[in-house]
Amino acid sequence: MTKKKVFIISHSHWDREWYMPFEQHHMRLVTLIDNLLDIFKHDPDFNSFHLDGQMIALDDYLAVRPERKPELAAAIKAGKLRIGPFYILQDDFLISPESNVRNMIIGRDQAREYGQEVPLGYFPDTFGNMGQTPQMMALANLKTAAFGRGVTPTGFNNQVGDADYASQYSEMWWQGPDGTRILGLLFANWYSNGNEIPVEKSAAKAFWDQKLADAEKFASTDNLLMMNGVDHQPVQLDVTAAIKVANELYPNYEFIHTNFTDYLSTLSADLPQDLSTIHGELTSQETDGWYTLANTASSRVYLKQENTKNERLLENQAEPLATMAYTAQDYPHDRLRYAWKLLLQNHPHDSICGCSVDEVHREMLTRFAKSQEVARFITHDALMTLTAKINTVEFGTQAKPFVVVNTTGFTKSGLTRIVVEWNRIDFSAAGSIQEQRAQLIQQLKALPELMVVDAHGQGVPFRLIDQQVAFHYDLPKDRFREPFQAIELTIELNMVDMPAFAWRTLALQPATQAGVADSAVKAQPRLISNEWLKVVVEDDGSLTMTNRETGKVYHQMLVFEDTGDMGNEYIYRQTADNHAYYSTDFPMDVRLVRADELGSELELTNYLEVPVSADDQLAQETHAVIDITKRTAQRSAEKVPLTITTKIRLNPHSRQLQFESHLNNQAKDHRLRVLFKTALVAETHVADSIYETVTRPNHPAKNWQNPTNPQHQQAFASVFNEANGVTVGNFGLNEYEILLQDNTIALTMLRCVGEMGDWGYFATPEAQCQGEFTFNYSVELTDGSKAQQAASYQRARGAQTPFSVQQTTRHAGTLAADHQYLEVNTPEFAVTSLKRANTGTGMTLRGYNLGDRQVPLNVSVGDLQAEPVNFFEEPLTDVDLTTLAAAEIKTLLFTEKERS
Repeated sequence: MTKKKVFIISHSHWDREWYMPFEQHHMRLVTLIDNLLDIFKHDPDFNSFHLDGQMIALDDYLAVRPERKPELAAAIKAGKLRIGPFYILQDDFLISPESNVRNMIIGRDQAREYGQEVPLGYFPDTFGNMGQTPQMMALANLKTAAFGRGVTPTGFNNQVGDADYASQYSEMWWQGPDGTRILGLLFANWYSNGNEIPVEKSAAKAFWDQKLADAEKFASTDNLLMMNGVDHQPVQLDVTAAIKVANELYPNYEFIHTNFTDYLSTLSADLPQDLSTIHGELTSQETDGWYTLANTASSRVYLKQENTKNERLLENQAEPLATMAYTAQDYPHDRLRYAWKLLLQNHPHDSICGCSVDEVHREMLTRFAKSQEVARFITHDALMTLTAKINTVEFGTQAKPFVVVNTTGFTKSGLTRIVVEWNRIDFSAAGSIQEQRAQLIQQLKALPELMVVDAHGQGVPFRLIDQQVAFHYDLPKDRFREPFQAIELTIELNMVDMPAFAWRTLALQPATQAGVADSAVKAQPRLISNEWLKVVVEDDGSLTMTNRETGKVYHQMLVFEDTGDMGNEYIYRQTADNHAYYSTDFPMDVRLVRADELGSELELTNYLEVPVSADDQLAQETHAVIDITKRTAQRSAEKVPLTITTKIRLNPHSRQLQFESHLNNQAKDHRLRVLFKTALVAETHVADSIYETVTRPNHPAKNWQNPTNPQHQQAFASVFNEANGVTVGNFGLNEYEILLQDNTIALTMLRCVGEMGDWGYFATPEAQCQGEFTFNYSVELTDGSKAQQAASYQRARGAQTPFSVQQTTRHAGTLAADHQYLEVNTPEFAVTSLKRANTGTGMTLRGYNLGDRQVPLNVSVGDLQAEPVNFFEEPLTDVDLTTLAAAEIKTLLFTEKERS
């Protein structure tokens, strides 16, 4: 009789930081790897240890034990320590598509420095899994993914029925929205099902009777997987002795201490024909809804805002500008990788999700700041290098030229701001610093009438925002610093329909003609409008918005909602009073700030009063570790002001209405959202996810019990039908919900709680998010067509990246004053990356199809030739270069054409 095989894999799921600060976890990691290196020497039966799929553990260990690197490398080469393929174990949904890819690239590259990475997409504890995982794994040469959440196993020989996210086995096929299919492994009994195996025979018998039955309930083959470890678990030193005991006790089983490579090889050869196929994202959609952990998207929202800022700086400014500015030899690969690694260190699921103790998240802010400063350095240096090559001699001798660059992959309109240096006096010049300053102040008072002109001498509307004399300094690359004082003029101007990856040169100069007028904007004290949109502030402070193309009128837009929260960093649970406070029930003020040729702006102030906190019952319940579903706390009777000031901006050249809300939060235990009532008839909606515009049902599954249905997003969520649509964009606000009444889009701005949650009581007072906050978001109305919907998605994505602006001098150059570096003529192609190739002299462009149908792909860079490649820039021979399939991710490598 053929024996069943029990594959035992020793591992430790390494939470780098969580309920203890990083260094507390770090010191335990050092002990773990020290013990591993010892057991590798002394126990020849110990096959190997799986280092949780993340390379950062090696970086962390070697920061303390650098002298053991040769020993570590030898263990990896011998197959004793199994590493990679990722750099960290990320949260899929809360980091950008590119961050997910860079995690794979950096992880594989570091693993290859030691040997071969484990060929497994490893997601043991991510809080849901992105729908594009199959295609992304395939583009990283991975055929299998293992995960712990999102699919409900129904057990051996059970019928799956009509459930979309259930499997009769722990093994299944996983198919992405583009049709790519990989093998999926569900840790049906969690990734600790073989933890702490007893050596004593009676204990071992009881242990294995239960564990084998649990595994056989779900396994599709006679190959049973046992994960010998759990969260930051020390290695079981006597595991091989325990395996010998198991083999003695169970003659019909063969217990093997092994690794994922060998297990996957055996499993793949024995897979049955009747495996289920699951589709798309796995977010526990068909559970009771309480423990999907989706509310981590709104925990410590300041982290999400900093992360979005960091990603946009690296992906959409530093890298594309460096690509435009530098030759392949000068491209700052090393600096960019350093910045990326700093950023990725904030992306583990317990970190970016905001569900750790306060010390963890304080340290994250330092990493964000460091990565952002590197990105700003690269961006500024690239802008200086690029603008030095641009020909500006056509401008007059008194002109102060500056260059505006659209570094997004879509045509962009909107305001940009630049500080123009009008004149300077170096500290080294004659006179004291005070005399120099007085001289500049006199020049400022005598400033002539000004105008902005383009490279053809045509006037461009602008606003003079500020003027001052300020101290600054230059840091030349070949000599000592040069301090100076300068007249600085801050101006705003509208960039209209700037193509993707294009620059335009303008100049501030003494006026030679009358100002330029543009009457496209109309405004009254409570009304602003342009060609596409009419916006009225009603007496209750809500907006009535009219799509002037379709005539569709939307009421009760921009309504703020505040509710109590007796949950934790993982899960929102409304307090038992079940009462919501709405801005429409409180006083408001509105004023017209400006209305000119650059656009119009209203300032709306809502004066809410909300409970200061939850009542004393919540403290008792949290300290007693009462599950959130059993809590009974209500909100306090004491109130505090919650004043929300919102700038509402409408550009004459854009369909998008933009908002900037500011508040000083002094309330605790609550959630603040902004509501956009669509009143559209629709059963589904879409949201911006990881390389996917994902379609989600508006109604949860029948067995859903959670009164709320929170969802993840990147840049937007949209409700639409065949006649009308509403797209709400955001910056770093990753949680939304579609409210069933009127299909309202509810965007979470702030969620404030006082404990971490999960398995015990951990106080997190800083998660109450006290203090000043600013939130940026937008709304766009469409006719529901695929073309207008896709354009609204692109504008929501593009709004996260400002124009890059740099003053320059009047000089000759090899580059035209106005130029498009790279042409993107496929409206559905959402560009996520433009960078130099990791090797060679080429450059790569990556993006995906926003839509659900195949479209022609038309992108070009001068006379360079393109070829499709995978994430590691390896050629793909079976990919059509001229089309973009539905939901397809495509990376193009551009190189010089071979000469005949």
